[in-house]
Amino acid sequence: MPETKNTVQSNMYEALAYKPAPHIEKLIDCLLPHANLFRTNAKQIINYETYHSRQCFLLLEGTVALFRSRDCFMLNSESAPYVFGLSNQNADANYLHMQTLEDSLIASIPLCEANRIIAEHNLWQSLAKVLIYTAGRIYEHCTRIYAPSSYDIIRSQLYELMEESTEIRLSITAANYIQTRTFLSRSSIMKILADLRKGGYITTRRGVLMDIPQRIPLKY
Repeated sequence: MPETKNTVQSNMYEALAYKPAPHIEKLIDCLLPHANLFRTNAKQIINYETYHSRQCFLLLEGTVALFRSRDCFMLNSESAPYVFGLSNQNADANYLHMQTLEDSLIASIPLCEANRIIAEHNLWQSLAKVLIYTAGRIYEHCTRIYAPSSYDIIRSQLYELMEESTEIRLSITAANYIQTRTFLSRSSIMKILADLRKGGYITTRRGVLMDIPQRIPLKY
């Protein structure tokens, strides 16, 4: 399977992070036989540490979001396949938590066991590819939320929302999606969304983004 890419349109940049799917699947193939499978419903919270054991999670189906625990600020989201817990293993386990955005199939394995298997199978290249991709996704996120204006941020978030799966996009209003991922006030989000809707640039139904029928202007 070729590497896939996530793109976000913006007036300042076109962020591009190549998802190293073959390397993620290689890690999953080696770790999965030693992991415990479980299915989740949407909005289920998953902690990195269970019973005093740090965990690594293999996302096999579905989509999971990563939140900062102290204020529930969403930092990133990933769709299957993906491996969580390798890039932040030296951080406090309670600093971040995960939450499923849709019904998902996940496998968990103790982090120490995952590290042992990676070393035993010499999976350093695959691990490096995943870490580079993760760093790129963090860069994208920082670039989006620290854009020069509220309009720039909302514009890029709307394009990102359209790239989500239909199930996720229809399960959340555009305003809530943007607010959980940015530091913007709800009033400023609602005002800009209303103006874009009046201009025919976005189509919504009960607040849910249905379509972006024409390119959103670069300037407000």
